[in-house]
Amino acid sequence: MFHAPGPFGLIIIAAVVLVLFGRGKVAGLMGEIGKGINSFKKGIKDTDEDLRLEAGKEVPADPTKDKV
Repeated sequence: MFHAPGPFGLIIIAAVVLVLFGRGKVAGLMGEIGKGINSFKKGIKDTDEDLRLEAGKEVPADPTKDKV
């Protein structure tokens, strides 16, 4: 069976990635991953609202929009 690496193993992997690719590339990659996750969440939310509208249900206001 496959076992996930422990905390020490994750630190070693992160150090190797930083050495191989450099801080700038890793930071850029993380930014792109964050944008992708946000886009995915927005797409799910939009699809959910579209399905509710098609079903004739009223879409409730998003309570998280007012939070800072």
